[in-house]
Amino acid sequence: MIIGMLHHCKDPEKVIKAYAYAAVAKAEGVELLYFSPRGVDFENRKINGYLYQNGKWQKTESPFPDVIYNSGSPEKLERSNEIIEKLKEDIPFTTFSIGNKMRIYERLKTAGVFSPYIIPSEIIYSPRRFFDFSNQYRNIVFKPVNGRKGQGVTFIKRINDRFHMLIGSDNYDFDYDELRAYVSSMLHEEPYLVQTYINCKTRSGQAYDFRLHVQKNGEGKWVITRIYPRISPYGSIVSNINSGGSTNYLEPFLKQEFGDEYYDVKRYLELFSLQLAGHLDNLQQDHFSESIDELGIDVALDDMRKIWIYEVNWRPGCPPSFYLELDVVSNMIKYAMYLAREHQAKH
Repeated sequence: MIIGMLHHCKDPEKVIKAYAYAAVAKAEGVELLYFSPRGVDFENRKINGYLYQNGKWQKTESPFPDVIYNSGSPEKLERSNEIIEKLKEDIPFTTFSIGNKMRIYERLKTAGVFSPYIIPSEIIYSPRRFFDFSNQYRNIVFKPVNGRKGQGVTFIKRINDRFHMLIGSDNYDFDYDELRAYVSSMLHEEPYLVQTYINCKTRSGQAYDFRLHVQKNGEGKWVITRIYPRISPYGSIVSNINSGGSTNYLEPFLKQEFGDEYYDVKRYLELFSLQLAGHLDNLQQDHFSESIDELGIDVALDDMRKIWIYEVNWRPGCPPSFYLELDVVSNMIKYAMYLAREHQAKH
């Protein structure tokens, strides 16, 4: 069996994770063929790519793989859309886009099952709509629709006719005109959304959330790779690791925050992550006849311990620390093998 690893970068030496995938594939008794779209030869059904052999990447000409893990940046792979669509006609792919935050939000809202867990959110196109939303909810979060790694998140709290703002860890106090000018300038650069603020804080007053990282395994079933809290620095509401936040192991954190009830909270998070993954997978099948392989679900727990979904990422990246790189890779390789076997059985 050959698993193709499709990436926009031609040279596997420049893609750090490629070695881990090749090593785990070998341990599972299959070959990993690294290639970029330019290496595909449809006429001869061959691919010019790389195999990891004798301690280094070696150029090779290979038959078409049995399954393709499309691992590169979706934006950069888009340039080769024609080649990728043609490959999809007879080779199963592991990964499909489920869209940006708002597209997932709308899909969940329409389906209804998980709508009680969705934080009221709206894409804003004008300062007027922004103020309508802020009048309704008072404490809100303003952030880019396509933002990543916690960048560009602003917390806004209305106090009478003033607006207290927290941007990163910097505090500002704006009046109506100043805030209107700020919102206008942000909307001029890129689309933004507003969201109700969920008060999810540790006993010591730091904002936090949970990342629920789930994947499909070698039986095509959803499993939890890891659930971990992400804790913001003091004075910030952004808990993303890339914005200065920290993380912790789940159990010690839950014991510290919830005492004897930690296990109930843990089970609640675990069941929720698997149920939501299954639900989104079913929606993807219904809408596009595609399967999802991996999700990073970001959630908060409010004062009543109710889960709220911040956002869902279909390319969550590897959990920080915990030595989990190989867990993520192992699940992916086994799932790719499962897909290849299922495809062979049907054809």
